[in-house]
Amino acid sequence: MLDLSGLPNCPSCNSEYTYEDRNMLICPECAHEWTLGIQADTMNNQIIKDSNGNILNDGDSVIVIKDLKVKGSSSSVKKGTKVKSIKLIYDSSDGHDIDCKIDGFGAMKLKSEYVKKA
Repeated sequence: MLDLSGLPNCPSCNSEYTYEDRNMLICPECAHEWTLGIQADTMNNQIIKDSNGNILNDGDSVIVIKDLKVKGSSSSVKKGTKVKSIKLIYDSSDGHDIDCKIDGFGAMKLKSEYVKKA
């Protein structure tokens, strides 16, 4: 919904008191920040967040926050591993919503709850 100022309500708390700061929209009530492009995704419930609640986008870099066992391998992806150029999977049925390539492992899928935005 748009209020009289032409800015959309906050997608997080639905506050009508949003304001614009450069290219970001900000909610003064819950401190949620977003861009208009992300607002469109919010309306479709197509937002993927990292373990800290930051919104992830295609092409972002993330850091693994805990050791992750790799199925079919005796090694694991270590905590602190940086993963570049992620691709988000919005219709994942198994919870693995990040598609990426990790050095030493190759292509794999990760759950967003085990990464933080770099």
